[in-house]
Amino acid sequence: MPTNPQYINNSDAVDSTENVTVQALKEDVRTDRSFDAIADHFEKKVYGGLKGDIRLAVLRRDLFEYCAQMSSTLGRPLRILDVGAGLAQIAIELATQGHILVINDISANMLEKAQERAAQSSANDEKLNITWYVCPYQELEEKLADETEKFDLIMCHALLEWLAEPAAVMDFFDQQLSDNGALSLCFYNPASFDYRNLIMGNFNLLDNTEYKADNKKSLTPNHPVAKEEVEAWLQAHDYQTLIASGLRVFHDYSPLKRGGHNDPEAVIRMELRYSQLDPYKWLGRYLHLLATRVS
Repeated sequence: MPTNPQYINNSDAVDSTENVTVQALKEDVRTDRSFDAIADHFEKKVYGGLKGDIRLAVLRRDLFEYCAQMSSTLGRPLRILDVGAGLAQIAIELATQGHILVINDISANMLEKAQERAAQSSANDEKLNITWYVCPYQELEEKLADETEKFDLIMCHALLEWLAEPAAVMDFFDQQLSDNGALSLCFYNPASFDYRNLIMGNFNLLDNTEYKADNKKSLTPNHPVAKEEVEAWLQAHDYQTLIASGLRVFHDYSPLKRGGHNDPEAVIRMELRYSQLDPYKWLGRYLHLLATRVS
């Protein structure tokens, strides 16, 4: 009796559908992102030009004066934790100012670059007070278990958008931050993605609800968190926002570089001027919120 070819084809189709479904589920599973494999690309792309200079200028303005005032009030250097620090430029500069730093990243290659930068930043061969931990932030609690003092400031810059469960990190902050401590959150602004593509006329991309960047090399996150979501987390965990700034509020939206756009110093000056003004700050490619616990 001949085999029914229709039966065979249907069976194969079911198996094929199951395989596709399993593969799709595997691809859809979110994990914490490490830039270990593209550390050189990250360094060049993020900090190799004016974009990185603007980013650092805004963060320095927001954090350095605040840290100096807090240190003066407490009468001692601050204990600062940088979670997902990457190249750790701001953290290293705070260490050169005399503060005590714990710097963490999931990528060994990224922290190796940061350690090289720290060695170059040491004045008169004076060793900076930095402790380095290469691990996911979820393992930091165990590594910090013997620490008797909590942190006066926790920095978490450009990490939320790369976490599988970003809201969960707030519980970690609660455990590690001192009662009067401050939390510095810098994160990718998803509204800026829409706005930039509107300006560029990329309507087909905005109409494609299935669009995802190729994150093997792309530094555009596929799962950014909106400002309103982060603000809700802060409110739920009893934080009060002290400073809100936008990073790159106009630079990335200028397809024609003319006039002042040809002067990097002028661009940074104007970015700083408008970075804390409504409504411009909310157009920033990244947003920075500095918040303190409400006692």
